[in-house]
Amino acid sequence: MSKTTTKADLVNTISHRTGLTKHETEAVVDCLFDSIIDSLKEGRRIEIRGFGSFNIRYKNQRMARNPRTGEKVEVDAKNVPTFKISKEFKHAVSQSLRVG
Repeated sequence: MSKTTTKADLVNTISHRTGLTKHETEAVVDCLFDSIIDSLKEGRRIEIRGFGSFNIRYKNQRMARNPRTGEKVEVDAKNVPTFKISKEFKHAVSQSLRVG
């Protein structure tokens, strides 16, 4: 039994709850993911109340170590997407795992 929820699992659940076909639901899910990615590409923050927020964080150039060889390597500066979970989301999951 897998403890991973896949995109197909999400599509099946949403389709069942909404009455939309799986094809329609997959289109909506794809559109949501694409919209989030496009907004982040444009440097815009995304806030979904009760769920969390997506943002772009700038990471400075730094020295790192190759774990295989131990050799020092320079890692270029880059922008990385981040997600911060909302308090409501965190509380709901925490409560559910305590009880269940």
